[in-house]
Amino acid sequence: MPLGTLDGTPPPFFRQGPSALSKLIFFSLLALFLMVADARLQLARPLRAAVATALYPVQWLALQPVLWARGGGKYFESLKRSQTGEEAALFKLGLQSQRASQVEQLLLENTRLRALLALRERVSTPAQAAQVLYDAADPYTRKVVIDRGLLDGIVAGSPVLDEAGVLGQVTRVYPMVSEVTLITDRDQAIPVLNARTGARGVAFGDPALRASALELRFMAANIDVQVGDLLTTSGVDGVYPPGLPVAKVTKVDRRVDSAFARISCEPLALVSGVVHVMVLKPVASQMAAQPLLPAAAEPRGRGIKK
Repeated sequence: MPLGTLDGTPPPFFRQGPSALSKLIFFSLLALFLMVADARLQLARPLRAAVATALYPVQWLALQPVLWARGGGKYFESLKRSQTGEEAALFKLGLQSQRASQVEQLLLENTRLRALLALRERVSTPAQAAQVLYDAADPYTRKVVIDRGLLDGIVAGSPVLDEAGVLGQVTRVYPMVSEVTLITDRDQAIPVLNARTGARGVAFGDPALRASALELRFMAANIDVQVGDLLTTSGVDGVYPPGLPVAKVTKVDRRVDSAFARISCEPLALVSGVVHVMVLKPVASQMAAQPLLPAAAEPRGRGIKK
């Protein structure tokens, strides 16, 4: 085929429309026109409203994961804040409860100290205050250890009182501490006097293990003793001053087959849980030695005059 007969125009498949530059100019002018028309005449407002309405469900669905993530973060943050606040509130409540219990304990201790001071004013015997440190380690005895010893002038045999009455007697003395045997110990005995009748007797510690009671022994079966009688120290032993409260009668058992009545008593002193006590000097140590009587002058014999 001769070259002159060939068609130089591109086939329809490869034909292109307007050039790229013309398209750029056209669409730029169109965009500028639309912007001016929208700014002046608000032509695109209905279109934007329609598009926004149509796209709102899509936007809502797209925002849900973000909202859930934010809500979950706020939930865990508030939960942690609540737990922290609860722990702080519980800690503060514990401190307040501890302070309240300390206040109650201090009030009780203050009341007992006032009663002990009032008892000190009624007792003319020299005394000094002491504090109970702990109970003795021996489970078969009723003893406590106080914070006063030889260096404080404590001697063996000194009576020990609390705010209610006789608690016991010092049985061992060390340089810094002393051991007090309570009146409820099974090996302890104290002479007592019935304040109602004036009858004397001896109260012994209950032989039962760890029992906080006394027993008034060797009293005749027909003796005048009633429940509620107050027993005080008689002062005949040279240890306890007379008139100190010791116990109250709680039970009187008169047996026909025994010559003695079985009388149970309850100590007035707080034998369990006492904290502050008062140690007296034994009565015998306060008694001054009686001066010896001067020897009777021998009668002078009359001299014989020579």
